Amino acid sequence: MIAIIDYDAGNLRSVEKAFAFLGEETAVTRDKEVILKADGVVLPGVGAFGDAMGKLNQYGLTEMIREAAAKEIPFLGICLGLQLLFERSDESPGVEGLGICKGEILRIPEGEGLKIPHMGWNSLQYDHPGRLFKGIPEGAYVYFVHSYYLKAADDAIVKASASYGVKIHASVEQGNVFACQFHPEKSGAVGLSILRNFVEITKGGC
Repeated sequence: MIAIIDYDAGNLRSVEKAFAFLGEETAVTRDKEVILKADGVVLPGVGAFGDAMGKLNQYGLTEMIREAAAKEIPFLGICLGLQLLFERSDESPGVEGLGICKGEILRIPEGEGLKIPHMGWNSLQYDHPGRLFKGIPEGAYVYFVHSYYLKAADDAIVKASASYGVKIHASVEQGNVFACQFHPEKSGAVGLSILRNFVEITKGGC
C-alpha cells in the first residue's frame, strides 16, 4: 500500500489516480500509524513553501515524515514535496524545511524569453544513475510547474536535471528518499514509468 500524505496542499487526487492506474492500493491520509506501516510514502504538493510547512507542523506531520525517512520506507516527494525535503527556500525566508536532504530552494532567475513560472514540458539529463529512471532514456520529457528550483548541496544525490535559464536539480535520490521537481503523475507514459519504478522499489525491486 502507498500512503499519500494529506496536508491540504493539493494535487493529491491526480497522484492517487496515477497509482490506481498502475493497480496499486493507496491511502490518502495523515494517520501516523497508516503512514509508518505503508510500503511506500508519497509527499505531493503545490503551493507556497511556508504555508506547506505550516500545515505539516499543524497536523503533526513534520516529525512523522522524518521518522518515515529514518525507517527507510521508500519515500517520494513530488514538486513542492521535493522542496520541503530540503533546508530552506527563497520563497519563505526564515521558514525551516524538513532538512532531510541538504540544499536550498532558489528563485528561478529572470531571463530573456523565459516565463516564470517554468510551466510545461522539459527534457531530463541524467547526472548519475537513478533507480526512478530505470528503462527511461535520457532526454525524456516530463511536465514542470514551478517558480523555485532546487540547488542540492551534494551533487551526488542529483540523478536528473533540466535546463531553464539555470540548471535545475530535477530529481534526487538519497538512500530510501526520492524526489522529483516535475509532476510524474502529469507526465504521460514517462511519468507512469517513473511511478512504476517507485512501486518496484517499494517491493524490493529496481
